[in-house]
Amino acid sequence: MLAASCVSQSADDPLSGLEVGDRPDPEVRDGWARVTVKAASLNHHDLWSLKGVGLAPDRLPMTLGCDAAGVTDDGTEVVVHGLVGDPSWKDDETLDPKRTILSELHQGTLAEQVVVPLRNLVPKPAGLSFEQAACLPTAWLTAYRMLFTQSGAKPGDRVLVQGAGGGVATAAIALAKAAGLVVFATSRDADKRARALELGATEVFESGARLPAKVDAVIETVGKATWSHSMRALRPGGTLVVSGATSGPDPSADLNRLFFLQLRVVGSTMGTRTELEQLMRFLDATGTTPLVDEVFPLSRARDAFAKLATGDVFGKLVLTP
Repeated sequence: MLAASCVSQSADDPLSGLEVGDRPDPEVRDGWARVTVKAASLNHHDLWSLKGVGLAPDRLPMTLGCDAAGVTDDGTEVVVHGLVGDPSWKDDETLDPKRTILSELHQGTLAEQVVVPLRNLVPKPAGLSFEQAACLPTAWLTAYRMLFTQSGAKPGDRVLVQGAGGGVATAAIALAKAAGLVVFATSRDADKRARALELGATEVFESGARLPAKVDAVIETVGKATWSHSMRALRPGGTLVVSGATSGPDPSADLNRLFFLQLRVVGSTMGTRTELEQLMRFLDATGTTPLVDEVFPLSRARDAFAKLATGDVFGKLVLTP
């Protein structure tokens, strides 16, 4: 089968380790199912794997990809929940100490076929295309958990979304708008600020700009470049939810502001199968649909990865076998 795989790793030249070519068809073990992939979306996690972060060298070659929508052998249209945990774990899957994401321990979704545990299959919403549905399991699920599980935001609250353009940020803007939140969004790029307004942001600002009012919550995926601004933007008692650091880690903790204003800093990672089902119901109820920046055939995966690496993306990049 055709697949996009990590065969070597380089922090300086990650795409040098990307191979698009034939891989063995996956074997189906007991309690697992084969999905013929109709669409799969890219995430920064895939670039980090090529850089050598989170993917051990002894597991190479590894088919990349966390997200997919497709069809099982019996013809059922499904979305793949990419978080694989211990079958005996009964609590929040994101807290399972043995959890992994597809393409870390098990072969990923950027292929014509993927094999996953049966419990990782969720029926695909009829109102979404395979390309749209493939955007949900990582970026949109992450944004949903950040907004509605972790931040405590309520309709009418003000939320700041840093770095408008990325998959999680664009999802957060759309979801927050649909939920009746006042959405401030930032970007260094004027075109992305304009598109964030079209997507549903109430107001947009250059990165680091002074906001017209303090916010109740911040959705933070950028990291070092925006962290200080995120801390300053919060009202007393506000919540900063962080799920990534695309500009790098090691931000200033700003401890004086943290304790004096009694701020909350909450980490967030992906989401549960139940939250994925809730997200799908929310999209159906509100008519919100995932934003796809561009669709590439799987054979052109290198072009899609190159675009992701430049950051010149607004929404999600999708591959179709």
